[in-house]
Amino acid sequence: MRTAIITGGGQGIGRVTTQYLLTHGYRVAIWEADTDALAELREAFKASSAQILFISCDVSSETNVRKAAEQTINHFGQIDALINNAAIMIEKPLDKFMLDEWNRVIGTNLTGAFLCAKHLSPYLAQQKGSIINMASTRAFQSEPDTFAYSASKGGILALTHSLAVSLGPDIRVNAISPGWIDVSALKKKAKAKSDDLRPEDHSQHPAGRVGQADDIARMILFLIAPENSFITGQNFVVDGGMTRKMIYV
Repeated sequence: MRTAIITGGGQGIGRVTTQYLLTHGYRVAIWEADTDALAELREAFKASSAQILFISCDVSSETNVRKAAEQTINHFGQIDALINNAAIMIEKPLDKFMLDEWNRVIGTNLTGAFLCAKHLSPYLAQQKGSIINMASTRAFQSEPDTFAYSASKGGILALTHSLAVSLGPDIRVNAISPGWIDVSALKKKAKAKSDDLRPEDHSQHPAGRVGQADDIARMILFLIAPENSFITGQNFVVDGGMTRKMIYV
């Protein structure tokens, strides 16, 4: 049975991807820094507890990542896929954006992916495994005041092709750039709410709708499948065509 690690697996895309991985026969190690989200996930997936390992881990800490890697390999014995999904966003005007906030976002979103790849690559190489780095369409376009998040996701794209060249052919490395994915109801209970999406929210997408976490989970499953071994070093934009549509006001 194949084993996948997903960081930030307690909420949003990570939570839905966990369910998809379990449904498709994977054992899953969930590395999550939010202890409330991790506890809620443990309760939600208790029926599948034999196939899941829950680990509290801040991926911006090399000590945390090293310990989580050891715990995962000791528990499952092998690692076939790493999904670098953990991310945070802080939105503030530039003159109010503090250096420690910048470092916190870059540390989680970009340094975290580097640290996980560093400490898991020996195990992934043994299995001819795969790494998925979660980027974003914000690597190409922005809303105001998302400096660190956008920079971190642009860095993820560069890190992806660098890792692919450095770790191949034993490990394949790809990125996914989600667009507008509605995860409002997929957060921990204290923050979960269903956004009221408007017709114009859907119509600005050539696909005719706002994205769902399932759209990203299916792409992850496709890319980590061993039969897709000729795909590496690439970024896949999953955004309903939104970044291809010219919008005039």
